[in-house]
Amino acid sequence: ENGQKEDSIIQNDLSESFEEEVRAFLSDEEKLHLFDDLTKVNPVTTTTVLKCLQARYTVNLFYTNAGCSLVALNPFQPISCLYSPELMREYHVALRPQDLKPHIFAVAEQTYRNVQSQLDPVNQSIIVSGESGAGKTWTSRCLMKFYASVAASVISPKGNETVERIEKRVLDSNPVMEAFGNACTLRNNNSSRFGKYIQLQLDRFHHLSSASIQTFLLEKTRVAYQAPNERNFHIFYQITKGATAEERLEWNLPEGADYRWLPNSERNLDEDCFEVTRDAMFHLGIDCSTQNNIFKVRYK
Repeated sequence: ENGQKEDSIIQNDLSESFEEEVRAFLSDEEKLHLFDDLTKVNPVTTTTVLKCLQARYTVNLFYTNAGCSLVALNPFQPISCLYSPELMREYHVALRPQDLKPHIFAVAEQTYRNVQSQLDPVNQSIIVSGESGAGKTWTSRCLMKFYASVAASVISPKGNETVERIEKRVLDSNPVMEAFGNACTLRNNNSSRFGKYIQLQLDRFHHLSSASIQTFLLEKTRVAYQAPNERNFHIFYQITKGATAEERLEWNLPEGADYRWLPNSERNLDEDCFEVTRDAMFHLGIDCSTQNNIFKVRYK
């Protein structure tokens, strides 16, 4: 019994000591935003980590390193200067991009340099994960735009036209994927309802030479069923709102009709623009005839 009491006393002392460390760390609130790497937080607890992230978010620092990982917080507002071409170049030409502020561009540049530094090129992968609304779609866009810009910024023996064409196609794949795979949910107006594996191939000059996209785990049930206050895939709303009178007649889509599979169609979102999807498909080499076959919709 005495031994158990002593163990209990020791545990209580350790617990009190640990809580005191946490309070001491959090006492200097003005310095919490300076922790740009969560591995520097001491002690590491859920409370201390979240407090640091909150402090950084308050001063518009939305990226924080966590060792070899990057934590991104969604600002839920446009911040153009955070993704400008000038900032891309700053991270691209930096001697040590990891010494700059944590940013998705730092991860992208380091990965690009990892490929360049190998005599025998070694594949590099970036995993973008998070809950709905965390910013995965936006992050994927930023990564693709960064690599397209880096590839186009260097003169290739093949000429810049080839690089620019591939760059355009890589970026145009985004609105197409989002039209057919994203939907408005309770948390996010442009939520990816599928997983995707994007592969960018570089030539020996480290320029974009081709790209491929594999999709998996598409939420097919959303076509037939949508939760209350949620919507079907963007493409259906784009078609019904953007089709011409001739297309409506051909596709059997009477204007003003009420479609059971298009709930909350009265909401108008930026993602409802049919022309953006069509233009992107043209740039990807999908001609009018093929597009017409894709957009045909039948209902009973």
